Amino acid sequence: MVYRIAFCYALLLQAVMLSGQHSPLTLEKIYRQHLFYPSSIEGIRSMADGEHYTVLESGRCIVKYDYKTGIDKQVLFDAKQSGAAVSGRISDYALSDDETRLLLTTEVSHIYRHSFQARYWIYDLQTGKAQSLCDSGRQQLATFSPDGNKIAFVKDNNLFFKNLNDLSITQITNDGRFNHIINGAPDWVYEEEFGFSQAYSWSPDSRSIAFYRFDESQVKEFDMMLYNELYPNVSRFKYPKAGEDNSLVSILVYDIESGDTRQMDTGSETDQYIPRIKWSMLPGKLGIIRLNRLQNKVDVLIAETTTGKSTVLCSEENKQYLSRIDDNYLFFTDDGKHFLILSPRSGYYHYYLYSMQGKLLGPITQGNWEVAEVLAIDNVNRMLYYTSNESAVYNKDVYTVRFDGTDKKILSTRTGTNRAEFSKNFAWYINEWSDANNPPCYTLHNKNGKLIRTLEDNTELSKRIREHGFTTKEFMRIPVGNNLELYAYIIKPPDFDSTRKYPLFMSVYGGPESQDVINNYDVGMAWQQMLAQQGIVVACVDNRGTDGRGEAFRKSTYMQLGKLETEDQVNAARYLGSLSWIDESRIGIWGWSYGGYMTLLCLTRGADVFSMGISVAPVTNWRFYDNIYTERYMRKPQDNPNGYDDNSPINHAGELKGKLLLVHGTADDNVHLQNSVEMSEQFIQENKQFQQFFYPNKNHSIYGGNTRYHLFSMI
Repeated sequence: MVYRIAFCYALLLQAVMLSGQHSPLTLEKIYRQHLFYPSSIEGIRSMADGEHYTVLESGRCIVKYDYKTGIDKQVLFDAKQSGAAVSGRISDYALSDDETRLLLTTEVSHIYRHSFQARYWIYDLQTGKAQSLCDSGRQQLATFSPDGNKIAFVKDNNLFFKNLNDLSITQITNDGRFNHIINGAPDWVYEEEFGFSQAYSWSPDSRSIAFYRFDESQVKEFDMMLYNELYPNVSRFKYPKAGEDNSLVSILVYDIESGDTRQMDTGSETDQYIPRIKWSMLPGKLGIIRLNRLQNKVDVLIAETTTGKSTVLCSEENKQYLSRIDDNYLFFTDDGKHFLILSPRSGYYHYYLYSMQGKLLGPITQGNWEVAEVLAIDNVNRMLYYTSNESAVYNKDVYTVRFDGTDKKILSTRTGTNRAEFSKNFAWYINEWSDANNPPCYTLHNKNGKLIRTLEDNTELSKRIREHGFTTKEFMRIPVGNNLELYAYIIKPPDFDSTRKYPLFMSVYGGPESQDVINNYDVGMAWQQMLAQQGIVVACVDNRGTDGRGEAFRKSTYMQLGKLETEDQVNAARYLGSLSWIDESRIGIWGWSYGGYMTLLCLTRGADVFSMGISVAPVTNWRFYDNIYTERYMRKPQDNPNGYDDNSPINHAGELKGKLLLVHGTADDNVHLQNSVEMSEQFIQENKQFQQFFYPNKNHSIYGGNTRYHLFSMI
């Protein structure tokens, strides 16, 4: 034993010497000391004059800065010095449009991925006094009205608003009931798959509130055990699995003055989705986005809120599915004459301009590349600010273009991943940039893209990265047959020698419309660098079905999730294994969620290639997962039984080869523990040996306290 310890120490010392005396990476440094997390600028908000902005500093101060000079102009709020009775760390804030009040969010308690309860505080910038929004418990989703005189919020599944002039609270709905009726907030599946938690919206004139009402009384319940008392508790919530019933969703508008509520006409079909509502700038005109159950037909409705009547402005259909029906899908212009729609109709995601009569006026962006996100819309000069991957599939750059498609300019100046926050007058923007080997850098620019100054460049983190001997993350293309190449990245050991043989460890997610091979700073890279320092080559491959390469590539996996993705990962592993410096007998793979699903398929259907795998929180049977996500790519199980069953790992347990570690959180509300329990049973019945570990009361992200350190120690 003494000899073995001494030998290991000698090897470690030799590795340090070979890496140029770099400090070795450890799990302690990564997951306990968090040495490789970047600094950021939180809560950037442009003020109304477009010449100043505010940020949240240290979770306690709201500070106002001048764009041009950068001089600290004013501390708008300081929890310690203001004398305000605000408890808890500030996690978010909002300025009223007239900039006389602050709305502060503290004591956040998460519900699901996006939703949370919190305490809210109203701080008067003129008097320096603060008051609690509501003294009875915590609330959700508090927001100022545009005129700044009211705040709407959700509590106990009902919608309220507070009048800040007389401090009265009005209850808008009264039928809210847990696991039955939700007003102003989404149900579980809408929040998870349509990506929003606020299901209400103030009208631009502050006279009305449009809101969702979810009747989830007929949605089947899922029971999840929480092991925290002598007798464990059962958490019971509504979860519609593939092919099962959804909530009945209606859109209502409440009139502040009269107190009347009117339901909007969303059509006679109730088995459908309403992914978003958005007010137009025309008085009393509400935009409603309607999506059919198969998610291959979308309609934009405009509803007259005084009558509830609606008309269809435009529609789009697709042979497979339509997605990205989110905050970036629809924009109404301030002049009330036009709207913008995001569409993949050309084979790539681009924006199109319509008149308010529903006439298509033409494309705003076009080309064999995709718009990633709208950053801002300048209605005065009719300009769209956005990010796209025009320069490379794995890059994001900031562009501007006129509504008529002319005068397109690139504003970002550094290759990698860029995102920008613009001032209200579009004279300035703060750009966040990183690439695969450099942490985020925040810089201030004028409207032409000229660098004014650097706000945060993570100098200390960059130094730490160098001190720990990170090697370069390299991008490459991998041929997998049939004239198809896949984008990948690879990380080699610091003492890489092409005459040696190295084991290969592949990281995979691979789910539809995802993208892992991106030119940005990834905190998870520190762990991959640690593996590289231990003599392992790390690689990641974006298989078919992933994003950034257009409709044909993205939707090739339709109706057969897992099939082509597994083929691509297997063929990529074979290609890498054929390289002279890879030991093809020692190829492993790991992934989380969809990546866990892919890992199981690779160790069963691709079992001859991989000698080990680690599957964290995997889907093991598509019949177990939620209906919005699953049916978008697979349709209902009643309509596509073979697609569901042929590529669900639970049906291939007998094909398992190699070593497997299966991990799950027992309180995973997203991919239920049921998936791993049922998978385990199939392995047992097939007499397949494997290792398994579960994390008590942990959700899909498996974190909290010592959890991540323990998990990666297990891995």
